[in-house]
Amino acid sequence: MDSNKKIKQFLELLILFVGMPALLLVPIHSGIKVVIILIAVAYAIHISLKHKIVKRKELYSIPKHPNWKIIALRTALLIGLTVAFMYFYHPDDIFIVARKNVGMLIGISLFYSIFSVYPQEFLYRSFFYARYETLFTHKSMMILTNAILFSFAHIVFLNTLVLVLTFVGGIVFSLTYIRTKSVMFTSIEHAIYGCWLFAVGMGEMLAFPMPNKPKGFALYHLDFSLATQPKFRWLT
Repeated sequence: MDSNKKIKQFLELLILFVGMPALLLVPIHSGIKVVIILIAVAYAIHISLKHKIVKRKELYSIPKHPNWKIIALRTALLIGLTVAFMYFYHPDDIFIVARKNVGMLIGISLFYSIFSVYPQEFLYRSFFYARYETLFTHKSMMILTNAILFSFAHIVFLNTLVLVLTFVGGIVFSLTYIRTKSVMFTSIEHAIYGCWLFAVGMGEMLAFPMPNKPKGFALYHLDFSLATQPKFRWLT
């Protein structure tokens, strides 16, 4: 690839994965923020179709020999750590959604998995690795960069714990995607972890709607204004 094309791709990467998440921090109407997110996803889809850089099969297929064992082990570790965290630091909120509104737990988990997780995995895994592979000389550096950018995408929550969790998640999801080349399978893993955080009672820091909480911080209102400060703010 010639240097001019690399420069253009690098600038594109900065705009999509640094500029647009940074714009979400600007105090503008939440509807405009949603439009910004949709523009990023739409652009990635357009480029993918135009240059045929993403194979359609990886968008919906499941690998023939998926490694469910490693996902089970990761899930067990997440369950253990988060239950202990909630038990010792926020005992009143542990499993609060399941205890107070099972319908909310199921409905929001489905919405989150389809309309949040899958687009994220398409943009940050499928598109990112197909589009920008030539900008990196080492795969490990690309994975690290992807994890940093994925974490930065959650800067709008202004929460240190969220940034740490999403950085680790970025590495985990990248490894899964690289191994399987399946957006669907990676999305399933991502959804399992995200839905568990919601179920165990940590959803507020990720802007999930919670029982008996103000609706201004609700995902289904697509309001990320931080008008309501989450309990986990002490971790920032």
